[in-house]
Amino acid sequence: MKLITAIVQDKDTTKLSNAFVKANVRATRLSTSGGFLRSGNTTFMIAIEADRVQEVLDIIKDVSQKRKQFMVPPISLDAGGDHVGAYPIEVEVGGATVFTQEIESFYQF
Repeated sequence: MKLITAIVQDKDTTKLSNAFVKANVRATRLSTSGGFLRSGNTTFMIAIEADRVQEVLDIIKDVSQKRKQFMVPPISLDAGGDHVGAYPIEVEVGGATVFTQEIESFYQF
């Protein structure tokens, strides 16, 4: 057994959840938030047989979209007093961050 932990942007959550149901993949869904953009995302935890890992990774890759969005970087308050106005910058967000781990034991009660 393997544990797949996938962190995806909230915009892709429903579509990914539906794709898991269609493929008969059971996933636990957790609401989480990111540190960089402080935006909402969702973490899926999936316990799956080792021979289905690539299938799950392909589903995540197909559904999770990268997109561009504008953000205002945090203002740096340095000791010199030079406070330059913060201008929005374009950043790439989305996609998925995925971890796989070996499961030593698995129980369902």
